[in-house]
Amino acid sequence: MVTATYDRFRGNLETYFDRTAAKAWEQLTSDAPVSGIRATVRAGRTEMRNTLLSWLPHDMRGLRLLDAGCGTGALAVEAAQRGAHVVAIDVAGSLVAIGRDRAPAGLAIDWRVGDMLDPALGRFDHVVAMDSLIHYQPRDIAWVVARLAENTHGSIAMTFAPRTVLLAAMLGVGRLFPRADKSPAILPVRDRHLRTLIGQTVPHARIGRDRRISAGFYTSHALEVVTA
Repeated sequence: MVTATYDRFRGNLETYFDRTAAKAWEQLTSDAPVSGIRATVRAGRTEMRNTLLSWLPHDMRGLRLLDAGCGTGALAVEAAQRGAHVVAIDVAGSLVAIGRDRAPAGLAIDWRVGDMLDPALGRFDHVVAMDSLIHYQPRDIAWVVARLAENTHGSIAMTFAPRTVLLAAMLGVGRLFPRADKSPAILPVRDRHLRTLIGQTVPHARIGRDRRISAGFYTSHALEVVTA
């Protein structure tokens, strides 16, 4: 059963990306020139995407991958180029449309607009949720991982916003901007607390690799949950 807080935050994300930030994210995830701040975010996201891809098999022929919160689809495309059948889903239809338009022809990518937890999506060998859970409370993150694990035989690679002094300072600066210019709040999480919650919520899984990436105005922590 969907939690009330997960449902509310998911709705906020859909509104923000579809009505406010679609153009900005289209530019950020392209090769177009961006400001110095956004350039650090772009570089950080590229490094994070490469990290998560490195945790997946190089040869993914015959495997199903869920790109949960696919955004404009860069990770989905790279996984499909390795041979995976990818389901790329996001709550923001505008971002999914950009991803679909950018993707090379002939790749096995099923583009969807909707909830990453939809049971109709089927079973997967691997799930990647890059920066799609950074707006959720720790218990909701663990709950989402548990729901994904029910239909995943392999691994879930996800990211969260780590609770650090630097990130707190950057978020504090962000609060000075007018409300209309803000994205939905990023909720920093203590690494040890989240690991404990995942261990309690997904007892049959184990924590695998992890890596924190800090690049200017981008800070995110990757965590691998092994479900096999």
